[in-house]
Order: sequence, then structure tokens, then C-alpha cells
Amino acid sequence: MEELARTWWVYLVRGVCAILFGVLALIWPAITVLALVVVFGAYAIVDGVFALFGAGRGAGLGSRGWMIFYGVVSILTGVAVFVWPGITALVLLFFIAAWAVVTGVLEIVAGIRLRGTAANEWMFVISGALSVLFGVLLFIRPAPGALALVWLIGIMAILYGIALVALSFRIKGLASRWRGPSGTPRVV
Repeated sequence: MEELARTWWVYLVRGVCAILFGVLALIWPAITVLALVVVFGAYAIVDGVFALFGAGRGAGLGSRGWMIFYGVVSILTGVAVFVWPGITALVLLFFIAAWAVVTGVLEIVAGIRLRGTAANEWMFVISGALSVLFGVLLFIRPAPGALALVWLIGIMAILYGIALVALSFRIKGLASRWRGPSGTPRVV
């Protein structure tokens, strides 16, 4: 707990970076997907570096090994984005489209299987159909779909960043409650 409390600011920096990334995506909606991918690549590298730093300082919420793994994967993702930005954008878009179709089909199947056994099972079918429609539209019209994804990614990054900032202050607050008035750890 003490190690986590000493490095609360790592989560704060990661949260602020996510918020800045999200705001940039929303301020310039006409930004090309290629530019967004490059900004994402930079964010992934910075996030990975801070995750490795946090792991080195013992600031992981999980095991140190998983935090190191996360940091390395994040950095490698960022490097891949810089090496293949155009391919990264298109592949990412198609992965999201495929994910939307597959999850939509699974939701439709779940809604049909739950027919008569659960209340409002039709909501599974409707949400699944919307997900399939979204995925198909991304496959058919990738450019407008990419612009829509810019907005979704921007909003998601801002919400994620706000959550990390809140977590950082919560961890900082827990540290002060965990210590006594003299700064020494309380014995429980």
C-alpha cells in the first residue's frame, strides 16, 4: 500500500495524458485518421513508459510482472503505429468492425435463447442488430466510420483519463489516512 501511495502521481500523469488525447480528438474532428493514429502511437509509448516506471517503483495495482508486460506491450504498440501508420489505421478499423459484427451476432443469439425466460430479452436482439449494423457500415464505408471512431475514442479517452485522475487522488488520500499524524504507518 505504501509503495502504491508514493507513486500516486503516475496515475495522475497517465490520466492527464488520456484526457489531453481525448480533447485533441474532439477539438479537431476533421483530423485525419492517420494523424490520430500517430497521436495514439505517442500516447501508447508514453503510457507504456510510465507503466514501466510505476512497475519499477512498485506502483502496480496488480502484480509487478503484469504491469511490466502492460508497459512493454504498450510501447511496442506505439512503435508499430509509427512504423506502419496507414496500415495500423485500416487494420484497427477493420478489427473494430469485425468485433462489432461478432459481438452483435452473439447478442442476437443470446436474445433468442433467452426468449421467454428473461424479461426484455428483445433488448439483446436490438442491441445486437445495432452492433452488427455498425460493423457492416464500418466495412462498407471506412472513412466516415473512422471519423465516428475518432469521436468515440476521444470521449472514451477523456472518461478513462478522468477515472485515472480520480484514482490517483483516491490513492493519495488513502495514503494520508493510512499514516498517522507523525507520518509513520498506523499499526492495525
